[in-house]
Amino acid sequence: FGLKLNPASIQQQQQQQLSQQQDFDPVHRFKMLIPQLKESLQNLMKIASMNLSYNTSIDNGIKSSDTSVQRFDKSLEEFYALCDQLELCLRLAYECLSQSIDSAKHSPNLVPTATKPDTVQTESMSYAQYLTMIKSQISCAKDIHNALLECSKKIAGKGPPQGMM
Repeated sequence: FGLKLNPASIQQQQQQQLSQQQDFDPVHRFKMLIPQLKESLQNLMKIASMNLSYNTSIDNGIKSSDTSVQRFDKSLEEFYALCDQLELCLRLAYECLSQSIDSAKHSPNLVPTATKPDTVQTESMSYAQYLTMIKSQISCAKDIHNALLECSKKIAGKGPPQGMM
């Protein structure tokens, strides 16, 4: 069974994977939306200018109201929709950064494995240190679990009085 892969198909697959990763990357998406936002803002200002000019001419009695002008509200809505998308991208990027920082803080170093001895770094922790860290994380998770159970029991115990039903 000799599988021969075409170099062009491998490159195409790699490009597809890269584009899929970029679609999910909030920073890349933000960068892609900025030109659209600029264009939308330019269009919004152009329509506002045309509408202002049109309304001024009607007020001065130069033109009648038979001619149609582009709707300002639709272009404004498009602009706000892009702003909302940008805000979501920034919030998502911030959340990703926060999770990355928390991950680095709570599990700062790699543990060398026997299967990959070449990946041993000076920053890596020993297995005993790793076990200690994991035990403390399990203990913390148990404490949180117990606190939640206790709160739920207190809430369940404070039901409506018996005579009120």
